[in-house]
Amino acid sequence: MRRSQEHITELLLFYNRPASAAVYAPVHQRLLPLDELWQRQLRELRWPTKNLPEVQGDGIATLRALVREYLFISLFRACAESLASENASRLAAMQRADKNIEELLENLNGTFHRLRQSGIDEELFDVISGFEALNAQQQ
Repeated sequence: MRRSQEHITELLLFYNRPASAAVYAPVHQRLLPLDELWQRQLRELRWPTKNLPEVQGDGIATLRALVREYLFISLFRACAESLASENASRLAAMQRADKNIEELLENLNGTFHRLRQSGIDEELFDVISGFEALNAQQQ
């Protein structure tokens, strides 16, 4: 927001928009003033039907209502896109953590099985050496 002698001269909106899976891109949008470029782009848009809208009653009140709705929709879209970006980022982080946990669990299971097998081998060697020692004493 830019101010000039206690008056707002420009209103800018900054937010994050989802770009792909877990990637987001910073976006900025100029909300106010409704500049000539914005008005020209609106004029160049084709109306989807042959029936053009009509304004009945006070044109100024209608314009104010339309600007108010434009601001509301712009803010709502920015909040929704920013929230979607945040949630996509969190989901990607949780998926990476889940993958890391699975890899760690695999490594720990492998270590457990190697140690268990080593313990079993040790006990078998003790039994075999005890058997051979008893056999040697009996002969």
